[in-house]
Amino acid sequence: MKKWKYLTMTAVVGSALMLGACGSNGESSEQTENPTTGTENSGSETPQQETAKLSGTANGDGSSTVAPIMDALVELYAGEQPDVKVSSGVSGTGGGFEKFSAGETDFSNASRPIKEEEAAALDKAGIEYTEFKIAYDGLTVVVNPENTWATDLTVDQLKQIWIEDGTTKKWSDIDPSWPAEEIAFYAPGTDSGTYDYFDEVILEGAELVSNAELSEDDNTLVMGVSGNKNAIGFFGYAYYLENQDKLTAVTVDGVAPNNETIESGEYTPLSRPLFVYAKNSALKENPAFYDFMKFTLENSGDMAEAVGYVRLPDEIYAEGLATLEGLK
Repeated sequence: MKKWKYLTMTAVVGSALMLGACGSNGESSEQTENPTTGTENSGSETPQQETAKLSGTANGDGSSTVAPIMDALVELYAGEQPDVKVSSGVSGTGGGFEKFSAGETDFSNASRPIKEEEAAALDKAGIEYTEFKIAYDGLTVVVNPENTWATDLTVDQLKQIWIEDGTTKKWSDIDPSWPAEEIAFYAPGTDSGTYDYFDEVILEGAELVSNAELSEDDNTLVMGVSGNKNAIGFFGYAYYLENQDKLTAVTVDGVAPNNETIESGEYTPLSRPLFVYAKNSALKENPAFYDFMKFTLENSGDMAEAVGYVRLPDEIYAEGLATLEGLK
């Protein structure tokens, strides 16, 4: 599920970050004069300023929506701490929380807030955790580029399209002027936080159309919609950006998803934050995991933009770092 197209962009961001780190940790080859001895010293001779090298492991799982950000962070972190092995799987937000409460992971990526029953399972397992926000996403509804009629939908029309009513739905059922062609549906799987979020704000607990093709792999959804003139689907904003040459993003109540409307909340009700949940005991007992989470909060804004999401305000990252520091 790696987004190689956007990881190329990540490499550019990573180079800038590494160059910045080089200037601040004394690893630059630039020569400076010692004011006491008058001799020239390399910045690399100030080991107290160098980044401490760590070793160890950390593992996580969860949201496919968060995966492009986390994949980029894991790859970039490996360049800074090559002896720390971080893995991050993709089983959906719900699947990730199941592994988290079973004690199988140190962190859980989520495209929605944790549910009461998931929090209860963690409490029962004696696992304390902390929620960190890392980016904004705009859940994006997409249609095939040949669909020229359903490019601007209202929330009410989305409900009419996606809620199961026992009929075989045609576009003409939504608007008589639209084609009398059967709608093909593509949606994230039920373990996905994207599915849960859509259920909350659009379905409002009603049943999703029964003939939808469900998949935890958003690339499968992209292929389905791009290959069928009468298809409609939804997934995270980054997946739309990567595939915008073969998809059309639907405006919702006249508002298109983009960085500005997602960050401002104007793209409502489909704008949402993305999260990482970290196990408190792992943060305290595993210096490598603590360092990775610190790295995540320091760099997730850049990585969010690199892979196609929207960075949070700087103060939210600062609050997260302060919270993390208090858990050390």
